[in-house]
Amino acid sequence: MTDAVLSLENIQRVFKQGGEEIAVLRGVDLSVKRGEIVALLGPSGSGKSTLLHIAGLLEQPSSGRIVIGGQDCSAMGDADRTLTRRHRLGFVYQYHHLLPEFSALENAAMPLRVRGQGAVEAKRTAGELLKHLGLGHRLDHRPARLSGGEQQRVAIARAVVGKPDLLLADEPTGNLDEKTAEIVFGELTTLVRTSGIGALIATHNLELAKRMDRVVTLHEGRLQAA
Repeated sequence: MTDAVLSLENIQRVFKQGGEEIAVLRGVDLSVKRGEIVALLGPSGSGKSTLLHIAGLLEQPSSGRIVIGGQDCSAMGDADRTLTRRHRLGFVYQYHHLLPEFSALENAAMPLRVRGQGAVEAKRTAGELLKHLGLGHRLDHRPARLSGGEQQRVAIARAVVGKPDLLLADEPTGNLDEKTAEIVFGELTTLVRTSGIGALIATHNLELAKRMDRVVTLHEGRLQAA
């Protein structure tokens, strides 16, 4: 049995623009193991976000195979893709995308509530995670009353509260100052490693990338190992 939580096999993504075909991904192969943190590098426009969207079942590849947690997701319909995202995947973006009318605790508990878990249990689980991230005194605060680093910690809690197989992050510290980015990145990697989640993190920050387990770079639609 493989310990890979993500396997991408020969992923191709071609866009059509004005009658012309533009190949963004040209046969990408990538695996991420449980507890492993993989940095995804590449210049703007190289296809990093497209690759993350495909890995996260948010976008269909033109061809190729996607396996998440041992389950082949390549031919799934929309309903099954949604269920897989809900139960197996967590997402963190450069901007936190918290719901402004809900508290930090309610935002972090949202994935569990969407799964059908009761409010009391969902908030208890989310509260413990937020306290672990140093936000025990901020549980009832809405996003507007939180700093940028605190908002991103809530977003991280929301992404991992359901214990997904795989975490996908797109520039998760890109909107933070250097000191705050260091703190948030450290908390994120600790959570991933202690919980056994696999993580694929797109970043422009070379110093942060060096602290991950492995670095791959997208160049002209293909992945290159560092």
